[in-house]
Amino acid sequence: MPPTDARQTDRSERLRLAVARDGARCVWCGRPFSGLVPATREHLVPRAKGGPSWLENEVPACRRCNGQRGHRGVVEWLEECERRGWQPDEDVVGRSLDALAGAIAERGGQRRAREYVAAQQRRLRRRQAGPRAAG
Repeated sequence: MPPTDARQTDRSERLRLAVARDGARCVWCGRPFSGLVPATREHLVPRAKGGPSWLENEVPACRRCNGQRGHRGVVEWLEECERRGWQPDEDVVGRSLDALAGAIAERGGQRRAREYVAAQQRRLRRRQAGPRAAG
């Protein structure tokens, strides 16, 4: 059973919880985790951009994707993954952004992260709505 306050869990426990919640595969490229493809904690809002080390801000990713994404935005990286022919799990990413927005609203603070999450949610919704009519 997850702890009542996920912020108090250590890194390895948050990784275990993220994998249990989102599945045992990289959210960006879809590779299943194994001895050759270990899971890492990927911050949707990078720490450098004010992202908290909360379970709601972390998704499981392979080391390659975690390192190559760097500080790129969520939607920008989703699009890059697709250009590379990978199958990112956009549903997990969207649910995680929504959960993070809810956690920030409930706990307060995180001004920089709040703005980043809202911007990424808007971009993701526009992306999911499809291309606009030219005109």
